[in-house]
Amino acid sequence: MENVREQRQSTKKHVIIDCDPGIDDSLAIMLALSMEELWVEGITIVCGNSPVEMGFGNAKKVLKQMDRLDIPVFQGEAQPLKREYVNALDTHGEDGLGESFLPEVPGYGQSLDAVSFMSERIRSLSEKGNGCSVIALGPMTNLARLIQRDGEAFSMIDELVSMGGSFRNHGNCSPVAEYNYWADPDAAALVYDTAYRTGREIAMVGLDVTRRIVLTPDLLEYMKRLKPETGRFVQAITKFYYDFHWKWEHLIGCVINDPLAVAYFADRSLCGGIRAYTAVETGGISMGQTVVDSMSFYKKRPNALVLTQVDVRGFFRLFLSRILGIPEEELDLTDQLVRDPAQSTEGTGGRDII
Repeated sequence: MENVREQRQSTKKHVIIDCDPGIDDSLAIMLALSMEELWVEGITIVCGNSPVEMGFGNAKKVLKQMDRLDIPVFQGEAQPLKREYVNALDTHGEDGLGESFLPEVPGYGQSLDAVSFMSERIRSLSEKGNGCSVIALGPMTNLARLIQRDGEAFSMIDELVSMGGSFRNHGNCSPVAEYNYWADPDAAALVYDTAYRTGREIAMVGLDVTRRIVLTPDLLEYMKRLKPETGRFVQAITKFYYDFHWKWEHLIGCVINDPLAVAYFADRSLCGGIRAYTAVETGGISMGQTVVDSMSFYKKRPNALVLTQVDVRGFFRLFLSRILGIPEEELDLTDQLVRDPAQSTEGTGGRDII
């Protein structure tokens, strides 16, 4: 039986989900665990949307919903590298999970911290020839600490996909910055600089593409009709998110950023973009801004694949089919169900979504 399990693992992409649950992080975890292409080695928690202890608890709630408490969860950094920690509970609710106030899942603590787990598991899988990738859905503090503590292990990461940053789009916590990179700009800057120095590329799944992924009320009702239990869970954790979007954007629906990073990792045909040298501003009025040298002014080797295009309908076909367990060909995604904000003539203003 163990040999069969090892064979199943070898046919999948091994991945660590580094996140800060968070409503859309939770949806991304649900998606990752529903994808047969992925083998989730563990979930590492960083301070961001919610404090690290709260994020740890929220991850366990999602795992319980998915009946996957076999997946280990590790607490990581509780503070950014240098700046003051600013959470996003105004966006994600008092409990970080849409004020669903789901029952806590006791126990389940790990002997390793998140960075030690990353170091150990990445090295182990690399030595076995399997490789291990990281999908970073929150601030990059855990990854920055990995660079500081075990740079060699960081260099062994197979692929690094980050939900963060913005290229041509405006920010969501300042005029120019996306929350994950704004929350710990020094960590993001270190990760991008290290990628440049070591000849790596980060897939930057930023606001240019994630803003187009809107879970509408119609889509939610469709989910509840197809699989009531899952639909009700998603409804419970997103109601606060819907209200937040309406208050600040007059948007009927909620932007779900993080699931796109997971979907792209599994299916590269969903997004396209440009390769460019990218740096992160660490201070002042532009703190957290991603400076994308699309015209190669600096004549530097690209260290990022900056995503600028997304197949919105293709994403929702994948997202719904996987978390609902329904074949894509059986989904009826009409124009009323799937709306691409980029095709809308109605503008939005004010604050956007973390």
